[in-house]
Amino acid sequence: MKRNKQAFARNMISAHVLMAITLMAYQHVHAQSVVQNETVASDSALDAEAIKSKVVISGSAVGNRAPVQSSLKATQPQSIITATFIEQSVTDLADYNAVARIAPSVGSGISANGPGLAETKVTLRGFQDGEYNMTYDGIPFGDTNDPTHHSTSYFPARIIGGMVIERGPGNASNLGQATFGGSINLFSKELSQDFHFTPYSTFGSWNTRMYGVQIDSGMFQNYGNAMMMFNASHMTTDGYLTYSSVTEDNYQFKLQRRLGTDTTVTVFSTYNKINSYTPDKAGVTMNQAAQFGKNYALNNDPTSQNYYGYNFNYKTTDFDYIRLQSKLAGWNLDNTLYTYAYNNDTYSGQDASGATANGTKAGPTGNKDVPGYNKLNSYRVTGDILKATNQLSAGLLRAGVWLESANTNRHTYDIDWTLGVPNPKEATAPKSVSYDQRSSWKQYQPFVEFEWAAAAALTITPGLKYSHFTRQLDASVNQGTRIPTSAEQTYTSTLPFLTANYSINQEMSAYAQIARGFLVPNLSMFYVNNPSLSAPKPQTSTNYQIGVVHQARNLTFDADVYYIDFDNKIASTGTGNDLVYYNQGGVIYKGLEAAITYYLGSGFSVHANGSVNSAKAKDTGLQIAKAPDSTAALGLLYKANGLYGSLIAKNVGNQYAKDGEPAAYKIPAYMTTDLTVGYRWKNLGTLVKNLKTQIGINNLFDKQDVTSISASSKGTAFDQYTFQPARSWSVSVSADF
Repeated sequence: MKRNKQAFARNMISAHVLMAITLMAYQHVHAQSVVQNETVASDSALDAEAIKSKVVISGSAVGNRAPVQSSLKATQPQSIITATFIEQSVTDLADYNAVARIAPSVGSGISANGPGLAETKVTLRGFQDGEYNMTYDGIPFGDTNDPTHHSTSYFPARIIGGMVIERGPGNASNLGQATFGGSINLFSKELSQDFHFTPYSTFGSWNTRMYGVQIDSGMFQNYGNAMMMFNASHMTTDGYLTYSSVTEDNYQFKLQRRLGTDTTVTVFSTYNKINSYTPDKAGVTMNQAAQFGKNYALNNDPTSQNYYGYNFNYKTTDFDYIRLQSKLAGWNLDNTLYTYAYNNDTYSGQDASGATANGTKAGPTGNKDVPGYNKLNSYRVTGDILKATNQLSAGLLRAGVWLESANTNRHTYDIDWTLGVPNPKEATAPKSVSYDQRSSWKQYQPFVEFEWAAAAALTITPGLKYSHFTRQLDASVNQGTRIPTSAEQTYTSTLPFLTANYSINQEMSAYAQIARGFLVPNLSMFYVNNPSLSAPKPQTSTNYQIGVVHQARNLTFDADVYYIDFDNKIASTGTGNDLVYYNQGGVIYKGLEAAITYYLGSGFSVHANGSVNSAKAKDTGLQIAKAPDSTAALGLLYKANGLYGSLIAKNVGNQYAKDGEPAAYKIPAYMTTDLTVGYRWKNLGTLVKNLKTQIGINNLFDKQDVTSISASSKGTAFDQYTFQPARSWSVSVSADF
């Protein structure tokens, strides 16, 4: 019954400026930090000159403690999150969205099954997952039907070396299919010049256990200063939700070596495998919550569509690249060849909400057999990013091109779980196939920009990018229409950019940005009877934003104002075979954002950040769905003499689960508070270099508010809700030999 059809596909997201932001952060902090030996993010994927031009982080006491901060070289609103914050304030079990949610204007990111134990989504200024970019070491990644993401796949938080969140399209060199809403940029860990053998483990609520080891080779001076890192981990848990166990294995390898005096090669590879029990469409109805509890998901009743034996998935991912950096005739060349793949083989009961009664067409008339389905999403993406930079007397010239292709295999086959056979529920042949399709794309994005040193304290960067994206579909049974469909569409967009940064003094700078972002239409544009009649333009955004950044010995502060005009919103008309997609209207996004950290002394610092966010449809003037109207975070942090800790509360403001602000679908503001305390023993002897113990409590005050609502077409009684998981604890131990 299980089909192992593999295919390939593509998706992407950007981040060049962001990468720069972090790398330089690392270099500057590492060089200037006061005793603390902090690290920020990796310099993987950006040339050195771009890095130097984009990131300056204070080496002051507060600069090494701030949960989020901005660079004095910023040209748009950003939040830099260091490796130290990830290691000392985020549980080892978490996903990357649990890291991102500390930043202003970032909403959601709470796993209903416990931290890191189920997929999460975050919003960025009200933009949903799929409307902003996500990158790892400067390489955009995501699904191939639309650029969405799976937070438990690829990169658990424990292998992330830093993060930079850009709230805007960036410069022309920011690559991705969804510069529309900004970029969340993840970075691999820095390689160490010293040998380390570091086993680690975490134990937590719901029988959660994680074991791992990281090996750092140190530098081999006789082999081109080569450095290598290998990390492997294994995690199991019963999960907070009923019968929702998870098993995860993750492996990561990174190697860097000099080839001659002017060339460096970096090789990176990671592989992730997850087996979990979860309904395909997760959530709990209010009736189910009243009867079984807010943590209800699956059961042990084989006559139920929610039986755990019918609801499980197998996911494997890999992400690999080879990066070559060199110098030639005054140019710094940077080329990254990469590939990544996602394979999700999901089995599910037909309807976890209970709206669909038992009974199949595979069994005899009047049967109560359990209906369900098998769903496959399998793709591979390959690409190449070439960048060239040249430092001229007037400024820094950057140019390059991004090439990418993808191949995808997707299907849904209907099942009679009771009999273990296909269920011919459809009206026409093949009756047990809901859809079976192959799709692909090819795209290229050339760009050029010039960071003009207009004055000693002023840089102005104009740029231009062109996007050419061709998508193809070859479906024997098309999704939605169930007819054979072959189609091809090409989308193009020319995107201008203009940013500026002015250094007011050594501690303060100001910036401004006018930039166009875009979002390629997703695969669902082909789910129509005649795709040639359904070819909307890419959705575009025009960003206007200004901000200031301040960094002093005891204070970091940044604030910005933004206005975003979103055009070409995709809408649909008609039903069934008459369904057509087209462009109509748009949304106005606007708001205020700020973050501040103040060092009190004696190891204590306080942090606060917040945002006021408006995202209103042009035609109705009402807040769009799933867009929180504000965010706020408040934290107290301590670090001195080996002892560290943090108490951080994050509030996500009011939002609506459906457009039009219906009262029944209002989700009130909710808050989560996390506590972490740890101690690091240093230089314990010739064998053990360091020993670290850390205790964490997530959702300290045991809040269990609603975080999302999925509306059902079969009535409000079948709407599915997700809630904050109950208070949980974790204890982590690591030793460095």
